[in-house]
Amino acid sequence: MGAPHEGDPLAQLRHDLRTPLNQIIGYSEMLLEDSEAASEQAGDLQRILLAARTMLESVNTRLQPGGAAATAFQAPGTTELPLPEAEEASTTQAARGAGARLLVVDDKDSNRDMLARRLERDGYRVDTAVHGLDALAKLADAPYDLVLLDIMMPELDGYGVLLRMKADESLRHVPVIMVSALDELSSVVRCIEAGAEDYLPKPFNPTLLRARVGASLEKKQLRDQEQRTYAALVASQEALAAELREAAAYVASLLPQRLHEGPVRIDWTYTPSTSLGGDAFGYHWLDTRHMAVYLLDVCGHGVGAALLSASAMNVIRSQTLPDTDFHSPESVLAALNRAFQMESQNEMYFTIWYGVFDAHESVLRHASGGHHGAVLVTPEGQHHEVLSAGPIIGMVPDMEFDAQHTPIPPGSLLHIFSDGIYEVELGGRRMEYDEFAAVVARVAGTGGNPHAIHAAMQEIQGRAEFEDDVSLLQLRF
Repeated sequence: MGAPHEGDPLAQLRHDLRTPLNQIIGYSEMLLEDSEAASEQAGDLQRILLAARTMLESVNTRLQPGGAAATAFQAPGTTELPLPEAEEASTTQAARGAGARLLVVDDKDSNRDMLARRLERDGYRVDTAVHGLDALAKLADAPYDLVLLDIMMPELDGYGVLLRMKADESLRHVPVIMVSALDELSSVVRCIEAGAEDYLPKPFNPTLLRARVGASLEKKQLRDQEQRTYAALVASQEALAAELREAAAYVASLLPQRLHEGPVRIDWTYTPSTSLGGDAFGYHWLDTRHMAVYLLDVCGHGVGAALLSASAMNVIRSQTLPDTDFHSPESVLAALNRAFQMESQNEMYFTIWYGVFDAHESVLRHASGGHHGAVLVTPEGQHHEVLSAGPIIGMVPDMEFDAQHTPIPPGSLLHIFSDGIYEVELGGRRMEYDEFAAVVARVAGTGGNPHAIHAAMQEIQGRAEFEDDVSLLQLRF
């Protein structure tokens, strides 16, 4: 920072004259506040105080360029005393900040002592520093709630300390009140622009000092509370993310192993749109002849959808639905509809495709609960929808479901999937089921697996992420 008195040769003189006057005024005011001061001593102190203020007024008005009166900043000690309401407000603010730790930085012993005593009277814990480098060393060793920083100091001036504090992540949020006997507007503006919280000219008006310190501490308390709230929010989000990862791992553990041998070979791809999705699928041999295969899609995403899909999957896989023939798709869907009515599932429902393959007869018996059909690709490259339409699971109780039989020629490929893989944007419209079925037939006809179909859809929509959960099973017979 350049010399504060540049362009004004009287500035340094005003500074040097104000310093002792400020000390006289400050100590006189504190002695007058002491209850021990006798009445005759109070009278002498009042006369000393009046003489010092008169002299300060003369310095402020006569030692200006051309003898003009000071216009930039009037020292508060020369103005009228604040109204009682202001005194009460400043006292209330000080009481709220009582116990805060303050650092007073000034190269003059008497200035440090006077200001420290004044602040300690208001209940603050006060440390002092003799210059800028000393202040930075103390700030590095202990936390402070507020710094009162003189501008003109040796070693490192107040402006330099302020710049270093604002450049330090650990100090930039500590409020700083700049303190100086200078009345130059440029010095004040420069400090405020650099991040100072407030400015106090010398001599200190006790009420004004108390009010500005209290206001700065109150703002810091609010900022600290915001930081604590934010830290608590981040911690809760991290804890929630950890729980979601754990839940996602559980959902992933429910997915079946791929089958690379046997009369039915199965490969699949699964991509949830969020950390937890509402898709789930599975398959298992009911006996040596019949294999059940199923895919369900819960409305929505997140924890609720994942929990519902996991619950439904578990009862299918463990075959614990009462009075249910798991060889009969229509019986399974009716039982699921009874067990998972949306009124008892937080208004959530799901769709499902369920089929049972007879390996001896090469016939698939299948039913759908609000789910679209599967795509069967024959060895000749022809494709058609495998569907037996039925109502959504959970919306209406006591619904009946129908099943269909579809012959499965050896060498055929059956694709069962959630709608997230094909409901993508194509030039302002959604892809239709038949368009996706054609993509499946084209990719599968060249030997493509589910991952190749997934990649083809990414290329078609022009981006890697899908808006909804994506599940795709491919069964080779």
